Amino acid sequence: MANLQTEYPRPQFQRKQWLNLNGEWNFAFDDEQVGLTEKWYRSFPKGRTIQVPFAYQASNSGIGDPTFHDIVWYHRVFTIPETWKGQEIVLHFGAVDYRAWVYINGEQVAYHQGGNVPFSAAITPLLREGDNDLVVRVEDPSEDTTIPRGKQYWHEQSASIFYTRTTGIWQTVWLEPLAKTSIDQVRWTPDIDTGSIELEAEIVGDIHDETELLVDINFQGEPVVSERIHVYHRHLKRSFDIRGRFTDRSNIHGPGWYWSPEQPNLFDVTLRLNREGKTLDQADSYFGMRKVSVEDGTFMLNNKPYFQKLVLDQGYFPGGLLTAGSDDALKQDIVLAKEMGFNGARKHQKVEDPRYLYWADRLGFLVWGEMANCSEYSEAAVERISAEWAEAVKRDYNHPCIVTWVPLNESWGISRVAREEQQQHHSLAMYYLTKSLDTTRPVVSNEGWEHTISDICGIHNYRSAEEMAAAYQSVDTAITTEPAQRPIYARGFSHRGEPILVTEYGGIAYDVKETDQPNGWGYSAVQSGEELVDQYRKMTEALLNAPALQGFCYTQLTDVEQEINGLLTYHRKPKCDLDAIRKINQSKH
Repeated sequence: MANLQTEYPRPQFQRKQWLNLNGEWNFAFDDEQVGLTEKWYRSFPKGRTIQVPFAYQASNSGIGDPTFHDIVWYHRVFTIPETWKGQEIVLHFGAVDYRAWVYINGEQVAYHQGGNVPFSAAITPLLREGDNDLVVRVEDPSEDTTIPRGKQYWHEQSASIFYTRTTGIWQTVWLEPLAKTSIDQVRWTPDIDTGSIELEAEIVGDIHDETELLVDINFQGEPVVSERIHVYHRHLKRSFDIRGRFTDRSNIHGPGWYWSPEQPNLFDVTLRLNREGKTLDQADSYFGMRKVSVEDGTFMLNNKPYFQKLVLDQGYFPGGLLTAGSDDALKQDIVLAKEMGFNGARKHQKVEDPRYLYWADRLGFLVWGEMANCSEYSEAAVERISAEWAEAVKRDYNHPCIVTWVPLNESWGISRVAREEQQQHHSLAMYYLTKSLDTTRPVVSNEGWEHTISDICGIHNYRSAEEMAAAYQSVDTAITTEPAQRPIYARGFSHRGEPILVTEYGGIAYDVKETDQPNGWGYSAVQSGEELVDQYRKMTEALLNAPALQGFCYTQLTDVEQEINGLLTYHRKPKCDLDAIRKINQSKH
């Protein structure tokens, strides 16, 4: 049974006072597009309800209707707690797909476009005593292929590699009270070479000489840093020495406090904004001391070569689609992947829920952060995906688990990039946009093939073990073999010494008859769990032994709807001996 996401939804920047608005809302389809004319934002039609944060297409929503309804409306009533009086009230949405108009007591307070990223609105002036009405109008044009929607299909029935759509609210909605002067956001940048952590903070409201930011950093329950910083401007930047705070000289070079999948060490932080001895705002955060780099053609984690053993994870859940049925479901996907010997995942065509990234941080699991792509190119598509991707990178910058950014995949939305300069410019623009927002992580310009400039060369290869073994004996064979009849580099671009990984392979179908999905498929097929392990061994050992490769990503963690090529079923039941998969993955590197 799904729960309604009761955990705090923004674990990297958490406050104690908040009000979860998930649960039963009033709901209406607006197929006739009469909601605005009839002013539903002031007088909502009665009849249907929905369980937020599940999309109406998901059975967990209580509706479970996969048909097209491009305009939907939500309504619920809330009351502000008495203890919040005199404070600024902010309304937060984790994600609403795709365009959202938000109304409080009949007045619009926000508009947001982008189905994968959060937004918020200050609503204090429109609040009243007692009950308040919150209404959300959503537009999600089902057949518009220039919207960044990832694996959501633009037809009603799922098929091939595309799945059921997600329309409307699909992550937590919540309220928070804030003082008129508060901490707006924080950004953590670790530097293991100097043993320091850099804090950037944005302060909003009235700032003067009596305003101070108190920073307390702890490691495994022990204090590491406690500093009081006078706040003179909205933007604050300060670096704190971490290495020098450890008195155990055996840890002076960091192995005891670096973050990695093998040792997911995290530093816990409390931030307090004070004025004249009174706390105006307080938030809890955390960071990991880790470094990701590419040096002399080698992928490095904490200044050492690191072989990535990734699994492709679509982030879809039975009953919830893009929304996990519980926080434990997010955690369990990581636990199961680690049990199989994987040290990370490509979150494929999905900007994942921050709660997943929290568990990846806590459990020690690498993540390639990927944008949900458009399917077709247009100038409007460029504007949409660029703006939303910038928001995604900003949202997830602090998570130590994220080690690579992937703004574009398999030439989706840039189908002519191999030869057309305009689409090549877009690929380059997304690469450099990402680098301009984050200098600390590698960026892949176009995952799979037809790269322009990339920090990692990711290649998708669903051929046999023998063919893959032959393809990756050298860098030259790796970049000239075209497993999908696509060149690895677009015309005018070439390999510049970046690490090479096979970032999709396998996709072995095994139907365990868990569901009644017709036409289940994979890239190859087996008839038993034993045969699945055998085929996995042959393919993976070919990559583990390939001199040209520095990692792999197996397709995929779970079945998803008609795709039956997971190591687990859609309901997360093992399809083979997971310990056997672990032994294969850990047999080398």
